[in-house]
Amino acid sequence: MTIEDRRKKLLYRATYRGFKEADLLIGGFAAANIASFDAPELDEFEALLELDDRHLYDWAMQKYPPPSDIIGPVFERLMAFKLL
Repeated sequence: MTIEDRRKKLLYRATYRGFKEADLLIGGFAAANIASFDAPELDEFEALLELDDRHLYDWAMQKYPPPSDIIGPVFERLMAFKLL
């Protein structure tokens, strides 16, 4: 699979998460950023997509702190994206 194919697949997965708020937040973030992700960033983003939608959304809305093992550059960018 090429990196472009992988980006398209991850963009689709990010846009159709399961509830509208997560679709908008995570999908919007992906649409704005995924074209610039290199392979390690795509790995991190893909790992984030494996997590529960509600958890990602709650962390982004600062309802409770995320576990330290998932915090990385892409996660931090996702958390900052909600402020835009």
